[in-house]
Amino acid sequence: MTPQIEAFLEMMAVERDASPHTLAAYGRDLADAETHLGHAGGLLGAAQTDIEAWYADLSKRGLSAATAARRRASVRQFYRFAVGESWREDDPSRRLDAPKQGRPLPKSLSREEVGCLLDVIAQKDSASAKRLLALVEMAYASGMRVSELLGLKLEAVQRDPAYLIVRGKGNKERLVPLNSSAREAIKAWLEARNALDAKPKIKAKTAASPWLFPSTGKSGHLTPRRFAQLLDEAAAAAGIDPSRISPHVLRHAFATHLLEGGADLRVVQTLLGHVDISTTQIYTHLATDHLSQVVQSKHPLARKN
Repeated sequence: MTPQIEAFLEMMAVERDASPHTLAAYGRDLADAETHLGHAGGLLGAAQTDIEAWYADLSKRGLSAATAARRRASVRQFYRFAVGESWREDDPSRRLDAPKQGRPLPKSLSREEVGCLLDVIAQKDSASAKRLLALVEMAYASGMRVSELLGLKLEAVQRDPAYLIVRGKGNKERLVPLNSSAREAIKAWLEARNALDAKPKIKAKTAASPWLFPSTGKSGHLTPRRFAQLLDEAAAAAGIDPSRISPHVLRHAFATHLLEGGADLRVVQTLLGHVDISTTQIYTHLATDHLSQVVQSKHPLARKN
């Protein structure tokens, strides 16, 4: 990574308040471009034809339209910064056209599938099962992102709150709800939190951890990857294809089921922490599909195929 790319990332962190995930994505995109433009002097030496050739090559390398669009955005942002810093007099990326891409509908689960998943997890009485039940109940009740959920501190739930304050993208805070089922699952997990099978030293470390879902790993709390593995196992036991479920799918289910129940789109936008309502509107397609199926199957005048 060149000093110029590092300076750009520092600017994005300080002036734009970019999240660590966003900075990592920008870093990967710009490092890729710098490597593939090495023959042309890298990003600062490349001509417009070099940039266009690099961009055209992305699809040949098998990258999706979404990934190509993100790399285009990263490079264009970098060149705007480079021109502002007088590292270049021109922006060779200005004629790059955004790739056409259809916006895929998010995966979701039916209400029955979520209920079945919770029932299967609740059948076990181990501390690990109580932890997973609390995770799933909280994700489905609140619509939290997995990073927000796993990053909760123990103190956040000590007083059995009906709402939690979470810090999401852009370091913005918002309130998210917890229903009675989620609160009961949290209570059960707190009672079992120090009873996880572990060696005495690890138990002591877990008991002293400030995280709601502690781990002995580097982060100190359960990782998204481990949460996803536990979900896969529970889904298989519930007869649900594991490829259809992930921590993020629980967030999708939260939003979709709210809209199916008649919730206002602006309310769902606020609960999810979306800056742009167009991001939330994607869930209306799932809810509309559900309503259409209900009409076709339940209305007495609906035509039968």
